[in-house]
Amino acid sequence: MKVYISADIEGITGTTAWSETELNAPDYQFFQKQMTKEVEAAIEGAILGGATEILLKDAHDSARNLDISNLPVNCKVIRGWTHDPMCMVAGLDKSFDRAIFIGYHSKGGSARNPLAHTLCVFADVKINGEYASEFLINTYAAALHGVPVSFVSGDVGLTEEIQSINDNIITFATKEGIGNATISVSPQLTIMETKRLIEDSMKVSREDLQVTLPERFEVEIIYRDHTRAYRNSFYPKATFKPHNTVEFVTDDFYEVLRILQFLT
Repeated sequence: MKVYISADIEGITGTTAWSETELNAPDYQFFQKQMTKEVEAAIEGAILGGATEILLKDAHDSARNLDISNLPVNCKVIRGWTHDPMCMVAGLDKSFDRAIFIGYHSKGGSARNPLAHTLCVFADVKINGEYASEFLINTYAAALHGVPVSFVSGDVGLTEEIQSINDNIITFATKEGIGNATISVSPQLTIMETKRLIEDSMKVSREDLQVTLPERFEVEIIYRDHTRAYRNSFYPKATFKPHNTVEFVTDDFYEVLRILQFLT
């Protein structure tokens, strides 16, 4: 059984300020260690649930956050960015049984996490009229290959979104955002529950976990800066809309991933 794990940091237990998420920043070290511990718990849970092969993607910022010294021998890790449109789930293909997302966070435009964003901090993303999270984008990317997501950890706002999409996906809420603050559970509780719940999630059938791709995608990238929006509206088949927005319509989600790769 092959399992894919994608790890971010803004949904890791306790992270509240950007300085806690940036490589080599003074506040970063503790949360780098906590991210590593939560990922290690996810790997342990997946193996207990039957995983025989794991591919891990460090998917935050520099993509060089995780301490990989204790990874088991049946786990490979992608560090750095491949720069292909699969982005945070680079390397995922139809050979995987399921995917797991650790430390994910609420979508851009949300007030549920002080670190909420989608792919970048200078634009928000809508798909079919709704603000899109990195969870949704990467879940759709996995669905391109027929791979379901079985477990996600992150803030309360994200877990509520996931339950509204498919309540068979098992989630764990690490924290809740209030304004520019967070209320977090114990880091030890996250580690314990991540391991336990991922083992449970491995028993859920792929069919029950699968999210269906829409037939058509109307993508809006809403920029803070109108000049960036105007420039990026010259992407092939994209159009400029008032209020700093680039619009793109397609029936192929890979083309959505491609435009997000180039314009965010």
